[in-house]
Parts: sequence; C-alpha cells; structure tokens
Amino acid sequence: MGLRELWEYRELLYFLTWRDIKVRYKQTALGAAWAIIQPLFMMVVFSVFFGKLGRIPSDGIPYPIFAYCALLPWQLFAHSLTESGNSLVANERLITKVYFPRLIVPISAVLGGLVDFVIAFMILLLMMGYYHITPTIVIVTLPLFLLLAVATALAVGLWLSALNVKYRDVRYTIGFLTQFWLFATPVAYSSSMVPARWRALYGLNPMAGVVEGFRWALLGKSEGPGSALLVVSIAAVTALLVGGLYYFRRMESEFADVV
Repeated sequence: MGLRELWEYRELLYFLTWRDIKVRYKQTALGAAWAIIQPLFMMVVFSVFFGKLGRIPSDGIPYPIFAYCALLPWQLFAHSLTESGNSLVANERLITKVYFPRLIVPISAVLGGLVDFVIAFMILLLMMGYYHITPTIVIVTLPLFLLLAVATALAVGLWLSALNVKYRDVRYTIGFLTQFWLFATPVAYSSSMVPARWRALYGLNPMAGVVEGFRWALLGKSEGPGSALLVVSIAAVTALLVGGLYYFRRMESEFADVV
C-alpha cells in the first residue's frame, strides 16, 4: 500500500472523517460548543489551582491565556490519540466486510479533531484581543507545530490501534497514557522550569516542543522551544511514525480476522 492507493480512496477518507464529526455531536444539546467548553473549563481549573494557588510562573504571560494556548494543541493531540487508538475496533463491521487501505481509519480519526481545534482557536483569538497580545511574524511557524502535533498523535495512534486489535486491554491504557502525558508536557507550567541540561532529553516528549512552539508563535514569548528540544522532538516523532507504519502494515492482513 502506497500513497497512490491512499489517494484513490480519498473520498472514503473524507466520508469517515465527516462521519466521525457528525457522530460525535449527534443528539447533543450543545453540539460543537463542547469543543470550546472542555479547554475553557480546564483553563479555569488550571488558572485557579496552578496559577493562583500554586503560583506557577507563566513567563510574564497572563496565566489564563498561557494555559489555554497550551491546551489547544494538547486537546487536539489527546482527542486524536484516543480516537485513532480505538478506531480499528470501533470500525469492526466496516473492516470485516470490504477492502480498503486500513490506514485510512486512524488517519480519519486524527483529522476529525482538527474541526474542534479550529472552533476552540476562535476563543484564543478573542482572548488575545482581550489581553492586547499581537502576534509577530513568527506566527507563520504555527502550522509547523500543528503538523508536529498531528504527526505525534498519528504515530502513537498507529501503534495503539494495531495493538488494540490483538490485545483488547490496550484501550484501558489509553486514558492512563494521556493523563500521564499531560503532566509530562508543559501545559500547566513552562518548560523553562526544566533545568537546561535536561532540556534536550525533555524533547523526547514531542508535545513539549509543540506546546512551547504554540506559545512562542502566538503569544510573543521571547524564547522559542529551543533548537535542541525541537530536533530531538522531530527525531522522536519520525522514529515513532516510521515504526508505527511498519508495524501497522505488518499487522494489516490480520485485522479482518482478529478484530
């Protein structure tokens, strides 16, 4: 299976992505507003407990927008990881009945989270206006950090989705994994709190580079995520993605029989 085959099934990719979006908000009272409510409420909780009570430094940025700016890529990553990790099992009937590139399933699960991201991003723009924060020219780098977040979610999601078919208890670890990963990522705090000698090692968590990159690109932080951290993050994502694709392809022929 190559890129040509994925392109030939692009309409199915669009259908599955749009189906996931509609199913998520079907028969809900608030609809797409949930895309705003979750990061907004988490921002309030973080602002009270980490900002007010914990007095966590926020690099001179008002803590509410400091936290919300980090929660946007994090929510995109966490949602995409959860959905892609469970995607093959959730689409059991489709997989067992017809042939199509199975890689489309986790990819569509990841792409569906971008809609929530765009909706929640509108609130961030309003907050930036309220706090009189004007982005600089470095905002042009924002799509690169967004791409890194999506690639990280897809890389880990490929591993989890393939493993979830064979070992159904994997789905129970996804929630624990995302919770642990949240506190290992500088969402509620700044990576500047990490000693400089550990900064490159900290880049093994790709979301650290993503979160700090978002703050740098949007909020005008004087310091970016750092070249060492970014290089390590990109290398880690590349290794995870290549390994995930290889393992996914290796297990693909067994999905219809095992799922």
